[in-house]
Amino acid sequence: MLPSSIHILDPTMSSVPNQSSCRNTESFSLDPDFVASYAETKPPFGFNGLGEIVYRRTYSRLKVDGTREQWFETIERVVNGTFCRQQEWADRNMLGWDACDAQRKAQTMYDKIFTMKFLPPGRGLWAMGSPLTEERRLFAALNNCAFVSTSKMWDNIDGARPSKPFVFLMDAAMLGVGVGFDTRGAQAAHAQNILVGNPHSAHARTVTFTVPDSREGWVESTGLLIDSYLAYEHVNYEFDYSQVRAAGLPIKGFGGVTSGPEPLRELHQLIRHALDKHIGQPLSVTAIVDLMNLIGKCVVSGNVRRTAEIAFGDPHDPEYIDLKNYDVNPHRAAFGWTSNNSVFATVGMDYSDVSRRVQKNGEPGFQWMENARRYGRMGEENTRDTRVEGANPCNEQCLESYELCCLVETFPANHDSLDDYFETLESALLYAKTVTLLPTHWPETNRVMLRNRRIGTSVSGVAQFITRHGLNELRTWLDAAYARVQEIDSHISELFCVPKSVKTTSVKPSGTVSLLAGATPGMHYPESRFCIRRVRVSKNSDILPALEEAGYFIEDDVVDKSSMVVEIPVDHGEGVRGLRDVSMWEQLALAALLQKYWSDNQVSCTITFDPASEGPQLNNALDYYQYQLKGVSFLPRIDYGAYPQMPYEAIDEATYNKMARNIKSESQLHLVRDSEKKDAEAERFCTNDSCTI
Repeated sequence: MLPSSIHILDPTMSSVPNQSSCRNTESFSLDPDFVASYAETKPPFGFNGLGEIVYRRTYSRLKVDGTREQWFETIERVVNGTFCRQQEWADRNMLGWDACDAQRKAQTMYDKIFTMKFLPPGRGLWAMGSPLTEERRLFAALNNCAFVSTSKMWDNIDGARPSKPFVFLMDAAMLGVGVGFDTRGAQAAHAQNILVGNPHSAHARTVTFTVPDSREGWVESTGLLIDSYLAYEHVNYEFDYSQVRAAGLPIKGFGGVTSGPEPLRELHQLIRHALDKHIGQPLSVTAIVDLMNLIGKCVVSGNVRRTAEIAFGDPHDPEYIDLKNYDVNPHRAAFGWTSNNSVFATVGMDYSDVSRRVQKNGEPGFQWMENARRYGRMGEENTRDTRVEGANPCNEQCLESYELCCLVETFPANHDSLDDYFETLESALLYAKTVTLLPTHWPETNRVMLRNRRIGTSVSGVAQFITRHGLNELRTWLDAAYARVQEIDSHISELFCVPKSVKTTSVKPSGTVSLLAGATPGMHYPESRFCIRRVRVSKNSDILPALEEAGYFIEDDVVDKSSMVVEIPVDHGEGVRGLRDVSMWEQLALAALLQKYWSDNQVSCTITFDPASEGPQLNNALDYYQYQLKGVSFLPRIDYGAYPQMPYEAIDEATYNKMARNIKSESQLHLVRDSEKKDAEAERFCTNDSCTI
């Protein structure tokens, strides 16, 4: 019997706040006594300390006094930032603000995050409530992902230049937002006979542009250069890089250090090289993807932020399909890795040719836009989302052009009952919906997001839940929880006086966030139940002595002499199967179940297959599952062999037990104050191998 409906964020769910914290003040803050009650509590980080070490690297920001946050302080920053933004919205729109109710909801959200029942996205843990949002108001950085189409790049809508999709991707990537893009601008150029111009012609005037030392300066200079070819301005730009800071200086607010002007200088040179070859011709598919990939490479080498890209193209276009065939396109080997490449598949198409390519290297992936436009959950027709044009890099969100999306991650396996999970969903949706209230600095993005209010409430630890409770219980929970999500969304939308979200649920692949909670990522099974995860820690870090005292094996890094490598034994849970014991067909069936009973956006599923035994079945698999999924990608299982200090190494149970016995359960790592003066560097999107501190 399913639990009865409960009132949204019922006041009985948490203790009554102190009356002093119920006073209406100019800026919301959690009751300090409430926060202090968590200060000495050991957080439930997962995987024998791996979660805490990853937290220290990725989300523990420097405070004003120069020390790093502890977990209870990070949550305080995030929750205060969330409710300050709600209060700001209520005040600006004269909706009224109930300080006591807000305090109650905030304390509930705080506890749900502290206990790892849900977590904001890595973007939110890193940026919400920080100077990046509180002072610089860069709310776009709170979002996980975006998509931009090149189809209208030539249309001069609202005075937009042809470079607009490219500079949007660059700006977003430098804020840590992953971006998907398409190649439709090439078809439009051919159809309209729009030719690439020559900024070096005798009629062109030379203009020197001094690049400002800012994200905006890098982006603007790149847009000017691209438009000098595509907008027929007859301007030959020369760039003065003297204002760009030298390499090795801290990047305030973002973490990392400056790279100096060289990555930008190289980007400008490579853009010229790419477009010079097209002068007098329509812009090609190759040129569009080259430009996007070159920008991605610049962002990575610029130490500003890690980037994630996905390209979408025509499955019947040999030019697009061969982009990662470096025998055909040798020039792309230096930067083609910056994007995953997928195709806009059509239901009923012949998959035989692309299947053979997937069997070799796992690409392209597949996106069925007709399914994305027609359905919420598969089988439930939804006419509210017909304007989607693509998807984000991990393919869990179908998006309109210039649309962003915020994802939150819930962990059903960390709950004792469905009622408990329902309560968690209320806090999770309240966080995500709050992010939709916040404007970006892109008008075209705001126009879409104000209308759609799209969010992605995700589930992780799926493999662990199935192992403990069975597949039917998962289906029952997800189906009931989806209905609950719709009720919660209606209530919160009414509270904020905004439209209901066009879609609300997804399954993200997860990355470092699931490691914090000790959960398997998204729908995916681990490579092995038992493994060693190796993490690099700076020799200057104050947590090294605590790790040594706790009993972890630590040795010098064979690559980076300034670091040590810590070995952490990981057990994904009793009975959890390794990926080698889960067939390609079972993985596809699980993705289809999640698409039917939970996700009205998409399910990010990378299906691992054996090239020899399952590779020949790819064509048949796509034939069957094109009716049940919106997107899918594949990864051939390849044995890369062993090498020193691999980030992930499968081990047997005896080895795990021997390593685990050396770790003291009373480790006081959570109390260590790390004074290293290096700010946290945010999550590298959907990778779960980036274990460097």
